[in-house]
Amino acid sequence: MKTPIRFGRLPLAALALVVLIAAYAIWHFSAAKDAPAYKLAKLEAGPITAAVSATGTLNPVVSVQVGSQVSGQITEILVDFNSPVKAGQLIARINPDTFTQRVRQAEADTDAARATLAVQQAQVAQAQANLLDAQRDFTRKQQLMEKKFVSAAERDKAQTTRDAASAALQLAQAQLLNGQAQVRQRQALLVQAQVDLQRTSIRSPVDGVVVKRSVDMGQTVAASLQAPELFIIAKNLTDMQVETSVDEADVGRIQPGQHASFTVDAFPGRRFTGEVRQVRKAASIVSNVVSYTVVISAANPELILLPGMTANVRIVTAHKDNALKVANAALRFRPASLKDAANGDARDEKAAQNKTSAVSPARPAGSTLGVPTFRASNTGMAGRLWVVGSDGAPQSVDIHLGLSDGGMTEILDSSLKAGNEVITGLQTAARSKPAGAPGPRMF
Repeated sequence: MKTPIRFGRLPLAALALVVLIAAYAIWHFSAAKDAPAYKLAKLEAGPITAAVSATGTLNPVVSVQVGSQVSGQITEILVDFNSPVKAGQLIARINPDTFTQRVRQAEADTDAARATLAVQQAQVAQAQANLLDAQRDFTRKQQLMEKKFVSAAERDKAQTTRDAASAALQLAQAQLLNGQAQVRQRQALLVQAQVDLQRTSIRSPVDGVVVKRSVDMGQTVAASLQAPELFIIAKNLTDMQVETSVDEADVGRIQPGQHASFTVDAFPGRRFTGEVRQVRKAASIVSNVVSYTVVISAANPELILLPGMTANVRIVTAHKDNALKVANAALRFRPASLKDAANGDARDEKAAQNKTSAVSPARPAGSTLGVPTFRASNTGMAGRLWVVGSDGAPQSVDIHLGLSDGGMTEILDSSLKAGNEVITGLQTAARSKPAGAPGPRMF
């Protein structure tokens, strides 16, 4: 007797195979859908410029503050703001009456001293004559005494007279020297009074333009320990300079002679050029921030740049015409797995620090597991880029970095070339409209 064929098992096996194939397909497409999509950027070859940006103030190269060395009332002002002046030009006057009287008094004192000196000169001449007469009388008495015609007492009396005349001559000569000194002293006081009188006329010390006037007619100025400011004169407004503060982290890259450019708000869209003239070594510390003053030349042939304008300065510290460069976003990218590892490692380190006993020496700062660090090398700073591998996962590429302009960074030593794509971030999926959401109303 033949056994009947059972056809019921064959459809069940086929059905199981179909279910397995469907499950695999669902899993495969779900995994592909969950795989991250990366933003990519190509490496470029071209020029790159490293620069330092700062803000400064426009000032004249030579700015002279004109003051007054004497006190008094301003009786005349001959210039105003923006007035061109020449060296030696009269620009203001202080009331000279008091100083004129002082000159006259000094002249009178000098004349009196000269008259006294003339009297003393006559006294010296008289003392010289008396001494000569006493000397002749003493000589005669000496000869007569030798011949026994006069006594020794008369000879001694004549000698005493001669000595007294000599002393009187010395006194007259000393008084003459004192008189001469008095005349020189009075002459010096006269010259000082004349100088003070001349100082009542305020004159420009240089050729230039008046950029500031601090006094008005009728105002009284008092010169004591410091001369009061009357005017400020810019020597040459066609040659200006920008004084800017540069942070201590950037000042090491700045050297005299480097090219610089700047803009001012008064002329938007126009860029002025100059060069670094000086890096001043005196530090300025404000709120624990250390900065240094950098002086930049600013030619102003059109006289459109004015003192006090704020300048936005850009100083070129280095430049290359043909460099392999990458967007800075690619240098900041880290795969999610490395970020999680770094966070977990940081938590482990914090927990280990809280323990009373250390089981192993701590790793150096900046060597967190899984996160690449920048370190110095002979060819630049070391870094890392990420590319998409053949399996779709990110793969790291070690590089060395050079110049940076803030948006792009030069790659000095790498196996990558221009045109290669590197990962800069993850693409954000666009939000889809929830199922069942009502559409826009038509009326």
